[in-house]
Amino acid sequence: MDLGAFAEDVGVSGPVTIAGLGSRGGAVADVRCVHAPGGIEWIQADEMIACCGAGTPVAELVDALAAVGQRVALPDGGTVGGALAVGRAGIRRLGDGAVRNTLLQARYVSAAGEVVKAGGPTVKNVSGFDLCRLLVGSRGTLGFLGEVIVRTRPLPAASHWFSATVGEPFALFATLHRPVSVLWDGATLWALLEGHAADVAEQAAAAGLHPADGPPPLPQSRTSVAPSCVGSLTGRFVAEVGVGVVHGDAPPRSSASPAVAELGRRVKDELDPTGRLNPGVHVG
Repeated sequence: MDLGAFAEDVGVSGPVTIAGLGSRGGAVADVRCVHAPGGIEWIQADEMIACCGAGTPVAELVDALAAVGQRVALPDGGTVGGALAVGRAGIRRLGDGAVRNTLLQARYVSAAGEVVKAGGPTVKNVSGFDLCRLLVGSRGTLGFLGEVIVRTRPLPAASHWFSATVGEPFALFATLHRPVSVLWDGATLWALLEGHAADVAEQAAAAGLHPADGPPPLPQSRTSVAPSCVGSLTGRFVAEVGVGVVHGDAPPRSSASPAVAELGRRVKDELDPTGRLNPGVHVG
């Protein structure tokens, strides 16, 4: 993978933006645009890691991993780099954890046009400041991802959605053992359960769940509340129980505290002092 050519495209001066497939916002308008290299470099199924270009479509990586009985905890659509740069988990957040936990190593192009390595292919080999976690969710404002090594997971033997009519979600939620996703719209609860088929069926029956075709349609707007506040929501919404993400009507999320905003500004000034990477893009 020729990251040197990618670094040359980014250059050392002037505003520059990056785009993948455009599914998560795309490039900044009226700014010179570059594209990260794509392609799967290798998959080490025994180590449960994979290496690919940041421009690789998530669907391509998903298909390649499925062939060896594995998967990656990234939301569907777009490119691998875009999913990591945005850092927003899909509705499997409850079971999969945060997107930042997927990235083990990154080779990215800095604002100075240099290829920088962050992290390592195994957690035990990593020491010092965890720059990978800083890059995830930074929306390309701190560096442009070029090549990544991601953690993979086994495909479950069975994966099924179930539902039940409930007036509040927490009692039923408490009976479930490690659900992958639990959604609630104020009247109906949906649960994604994975594992051995017999165990999934037994857990669903014990909880009074019935087979469902899949999750409900999600409203486009999205915000977050404290997970404990989900039960008091009103209006049109689909909430991720145990996570606090709300699709649809919800109280607006409070902005970052002045101290957090100042910290973000200082990090940006350190890694991109001229503000040339994805200018105008705000994080958080």
